[in-house]
Amino acid sequence: MPLPALPLLIEPQALAAALESAQLSNNLRLVDLSSPEQYLKAHLPGAVHLPPARTSSPAPRPGLLPEMPHLVQLFGELGHRPDLHYVVYDDEGGGWAGRFIWMLDSIGHTRYSYLNGGLKAWQQDGLQTESEPHLAPPTEPQLTLHPEVSISAAELMSSLDQPDLVVWDARSPAEYRGEKVFAARGGHVPGAINFEWTAGMDTERGLRLRTDLKEELQRLGIAPDKDIITHCQTHHRSGFTYLAAKILGYPRVRAYAGSWSEWGNRSDTPVEL
Repeated sequence: MPLPALPLLIEPQALAAALESAQLSNNLRLVDLSSPEQYLKAHLPGAVHLPPARTSSPAPRPGLLPEMPHLVQLFGELGHRPDLHYVVYDDEGGGWAGRFIWMLDSIGHTRYSYLNGGLKAWQQDGLQTESEPHLAPPTEPQLTLHPEVSISAAELMSSLDQPDLVVWDARSPAEYRGEKVFAARGGHVPGAINFEWTAGMDTERGLRLRTDLKEELQRLGIAPDKDIITHCQTHHRSGFTYLAAKILGYPRVRAYAGSWSEWGNRSDTPVEL
């Protein structure tokens, strides 16, 4: 008899119940993408730690997907296998967790859930944490890349005139306007819509997704019938927006992983202020 599927967005109490079920918990891998200091201080029972820095590529384009040898080592340490269901969280509301879910999509693994609000919501609900570190039984995974969940700078440049394409810029308004610059050039991708990643979180509810997020995005023009491309500076903050769009049921969402660290440092990319 197949195990009941966990939803993409799972609440702390529902996850706590799943962890108490031996049949379910044996097929779950809790992945904590909090800071190393936070993980050693408090994490969900049984969670293994993935340092956020290990999800990035080397400079000058840290947002890109790590090279295949790095991915094989990383997922091998997580005990990756095709039937494994990942439950992912962090301590900041979903940026690093969302980036890891994009990495899972990039290897074609769609068995995953995001803990709504992450560690903050879990603690707000008074659920148990622990400080003992855990390691997963290692595996030697065979991985295949699925590039369709991402878009390159060249592809994005050639698509900017498409009427159904929307670029969701998850950076701060100051970065979007070119007032705060972390590249050779400031500004934004022409036509991009700015909705800062933290604006999608409810600080009163342990950083859970805002219940009115879909309505707010549609008001701005980030609608589910559009081809959504999301980015930030290094595809960390836009890890949250990529994940949020998936949770809201947007059928076409891709990451521009090069993000502004690539776009703003090239001389051939169009920029608006």
